[in-house]
Amino acid sequence: MATMSSAEVKAVPILAELLAGSPKNWGKWGPDDEVGSLNYLTRDEVLRGIGAVRAGKVFTLQVPMGAPQGDPVWPGRRPAQRMNVMDHSHFKCGKGPHYPGELEYVDDMMVMYLQGSTQYDALGHVWYDDKIYNGYDASTTTGGMSKASVLPIAERGVVGRGVLIDMARYRGKDVLDRGETFDHEDLMAAAKQQGVEIKKRDILVIRTGFIGSFYKSSSGDFYKNFVEPGLTYSPQLVSWFQDMEIPNLVTDTIANEVTVDPVSGVALPLHSALMRNLGVAFTEITILEELAADCANDGQWSFLYVAAPLKVVNGSGAPVNPVVIK
Repeated sequence: MATMSSAEVKAVPILAELLAGSPKNWGKWGPDDEVGSLNYLTRDEVLRGIGAVRAGKVFTLQVPMGAPQGDPVWPGRRPAQRMNVMDHSHFKCGKGPHYPGELEYVDDMMVMYLQGSTQYDALGHVWYDDKIYNGYDASTTTGGMSKASVLPIAERGVVGRGVLIDMARYRGKDVLDRGETFDHEDLMAAAKQQGVEIKKRDILVIRTGFIGSFYKSSSGDFYKNFVEPGLTYSPQLVSWFQDMEIPNLVTDTIANEVTVDPVSGVALPLHSALMRNLGVAFTEITILEELAADCANDGQWSFLYVAAPLKVVNGSGAPVNPVVIK
């Protein structure tokens, strides 16, 4: 078998090389900012989102937690584990606590990764060159995130006009292929076909069908040769996000971008280019099948998007159940 010489092997650049000269929003909202591009969601943007409501239809985007078949999580993370700590059996065998009036109850607990369900990333979740979002030192993550954690996002909340771009439907598929990519030009082409315009400061919601496919296959098949479809890095795409002032990227994938960039070979470069550098909030692992079907049926692809992750102190992320109102 022939082997490749070292000269023939393409070197994978480090992020500092790949993103050299990439735009940053550090300091744009002051040296103490921890919510980044969510600052674009002013009161006017909230009202613009409310203006997109027409019929009062409500959709929730969180995947089930602790489901019997398991939950879709990043490979290597364990799905959420729910356990009863008190139920009818305790009272039947005389082990339950006694309350005046003979009250009985059920109680349970859950052990999970904070990013093990539909969730928001903290802006300081990833980094390179020892700096997280807004230039905070990466050492601020030690023992818990003292800067750019998920807590400021949770305390602020996320409300604005959302727009769904159904890339799977645009390409005539139930689900995009493993490793299938698209960029901002594809998003705009799909939007045009849908009859909707991606406007400045829109919350961008993208359907690939990938999380929906988790519930139609075995866990083994879903994770086999794992590589997600999704957005792929380019300087032009990053500039488009900056120019459009996109506050929040929401997808039905686990990582919001193709797992490994097919051009550079770098893993998850948009986490750094968009979240670490521009402060774009990432919402991952949403389920969009019901919403997408309704949008295709009534032709309304824009809506009010409302979300607030759990207020986890020092957290690198937190579960969320986003609500869409059409």
